[in-house]
Amino acid sequence: MNFVEGEIIHINKPYGMSSFGALAFVRTRISKACGVRRVKTGHAGTLDPLATGVLTLCTGKCTKLIPTLQYHSKEYTATLQFGATTASYDKEHTVNHTYPCRHITKERILQALEQFKGDIMQVPPTYSAVHVGGKRAYELRRKDKDVKLEAKPVRVDDIELLWFDPEKMQAQIRVECGKGTYIRSLARDIGRALDSGAFLTQLCRTRLGEVRIEDCVTLDDFPAWLENNA
Repeated sequence: MNFVEGEIIHINKPYGMSSFGALAFVRTRISKACGVRRVKTGHAGTLDPLATGVLTLCTGKCTKLIPTLQYHSKEYTATLQFGATTASYDKEHTVNHTYPCRHITKERILQALEQFKGDIMQVPPTYSAVHVGGKRAYELRRKDKDVKLEAKPVRVDDIELLWFDPEKMQAQIRVECGKGTYIRSLARDIGRALDSGAFLTQLCRTRLGEVRIEDCVTLDDFPAWLENNA
């Protein structure tokens, strides 16, 4: 493979690492393998540090494909905790509010999910990379500044309940969606639709376009993969 000229690499991003951190890990090793100071590298579609799964990296001339790749449909599995919220809508922050949740049933969840299928309006999380006045929203929040984001149109092609645990008040959903859809915001809105609160305890991107998580290489296996492909 000619990484300097341009290749597409599909990584299974691990939990706790930023998309840029995964990119830097790969870029450092392919640059060394190619004997150059720095191979041009970019990623298509950011994953939160607490999310795992398909992260597509492009090198060389293939970085020009990133805008197109970002528009490919995506699939996620997400685990929701009902009865509470956090500032970031996931486990990055501690619980800030609790809500009644014992009224939630499998049937009510199934009914609530129906309203999120198709073209919907969604307010992004304030802890996100959305630009506000030239700054990232999360940068402003971390400085304790108020951030107000407007709802934007997104598309949810399918949403499915995989399981519900009434004792732990947790559920797992599968979501197929388009560019710009925040699963953290979806968790927030599902909680509200159920007259409660919800936040993500787990998020995995299982597909980007035609690439599934089974097609990706882990960072642990990447050095051996690179040795076979450089």
